[in-house]
Amino acid sequence: MLPTRSAPRQAAWNAKPPHLAFEAFEGLAPEAESAAVPVAAQALAEQSVFDEITQGLLQQPATISPKFFYDQLGSELFESITRLPEYYPTRTEHAVMQQHAAEIAAAVGQGRTLIELGAGNCEKARALCRTLAPACFVGVDISADFLQGAVARMREEFPHMDVRAVGADMTRGVTLPANLPRTGRLVFYPGSSIGNFDPPHALMLLEQMRELVDGEGEPGADGGLLIGIDLPKEVEVLEAAYDDAAGVTAAFNLNVLTHVNRLIGSNFDPAQWRHLAFFNTLHSRIEMHLQAMSPLQVRWPGGGVRDFAAGECIHTENSYKYTLPAFTDLLARAGFSRARAWTDPRDWFAVVHAQP
Repeated sequence: MLPTRSAPRQAAWNAKPPHLAFEAFEGLAPEAESAAVPVAAQALAEQSVFDEITQGLLQQPATISPKFFYDQLGSELFESITRLPEYYPTRTEHAVMQQHAAEIAAAVGQGRTLIELGAGNCEKARALCRTLAPACFVGVDISADFLQGAVARMREEFPHMDVRAVGADMTRGVTLPANLPRTGRLVFYPGSSIGNFDPPHALMLLEQMRELVDGEGEPGADGGLLIGIDLPKEVEVLEAAYDDAAGVTAAFNLNVLTHVNRLIGSNFDPAQWRHLAFFNTLHSRIEMHLQAMSPLQVRWPGGGVRDFAAGECIHTENSYKYTLPAFTDLLARAGFSRARAWTDPRDWFAVVHAQP
């Protein structure tokens, strides 16, 4: 059981239920943006998701992966979070990239293939495209519906750029379009999303990024990684960013239960849970949990059942805060031998360019 904070905030967010987004969908060519997922691929994705979620719910303590935050509504809620006064990462990262735009462009180079992981609304890539003028953009995201709309807007703004979309759970690997150039790739992973993974899994993900950067073994690939890192800072600042006064983050966290209900047929009642967020000093991470407000039982098809005591939690997210030396070491272990970082004046956030 986890310590409770005083007066945890309940969400009060009214929105229509989002559509189901499967774990993977096919790469979308420009002329086939709204292509449907093949039925066989959908069935495999559904079973894989069912197994992953139910196994997490049966753990002690129970867990739900943060990737399941991002159905259509979850993606929209997160977009709202990025505009909150308490949520400093988005605006601080943007300021770093604006202030150091010329240096970043010189380090990265123009005319590359820009691959954004966790693309979401593609807003950060859109700003980067104006500076770097990439020849090709590939948006990768787990939320199919949200990504398709964002990619359509990218095509409108950059009609002469080759724009692609790949729907994938990148924790299971990303298969890029076969005809994508293998040289001159820039993998873009903004927003400090790497912090959602514990260090061993972050290392594995960085190794996968290095393979993308390397053009899957292409000699002379000349690729790079541009990644956002949230740095350690005052606990009060960190906790406010993940527990805002308006309750938007609480709504975002609670929405995962509604999404899980659709994905596995469970009977979670979000009104029986409350949002918790606190900084774990030992592990240098923010933790988000959902805490049961009374004893309850959750069921799902196939006879699955989990009893929760009052105060028992489901762990939904970590957000690790790395120092620059610690993250540079992680990059080196993943095969990135060269790294350069830019930060804001308060050293709250860093944008790092790394190369093998």
